[in-house]
Amino acid sequence: MSEREKLAVRLDPELRERLDRCYTMDGSRSRREYIENAIQFYTDYLEMSGGSSLLPKEVTSAINGRLGLFEDRLSSLLFKMTVALDMNAGILSDAYEFSEESLRQRRAESVKNVKQTNGLLSLEQRARDSGEM
Repeated sequence: MSEREKLAVRLDPELRERLDRCYTMDGSRSRREYIENAIQFYTDYLEMSGGSSLLPKEVTSAINGRLGLFEDRLSSLLFKMTVALDMNAGILSDAYEFSEESLRQRRAESVKNVKQTNGLLSLEQRARDSGEM
């Protein structure tokens, strides 16, 4: 006989019904085997993840590392783009005198354009739309 220890378990009636209904779903031949598989699965999960996540610590760490690199790259690109935008705005404001009303109208038009194109704007498309090309 194997070296198994007997363990008495008290279950709520609803949990017992679920056990009786589902124990064959994972290929278990008995409720005892199903309970053993469930305990094995849950303890493996806790030991692997530290109990804090559905993913193992190694996977979570790798994902966080990749996301950190992506965040750094995106931040750098956004900074460069903002610097270029500020330079363009400075050049335009030095070259032309805009009234506040004209700037408000331009902003409203720009918001409309960005919404219509989901942010996919190009100089060529703007020139075509304005009839310059």
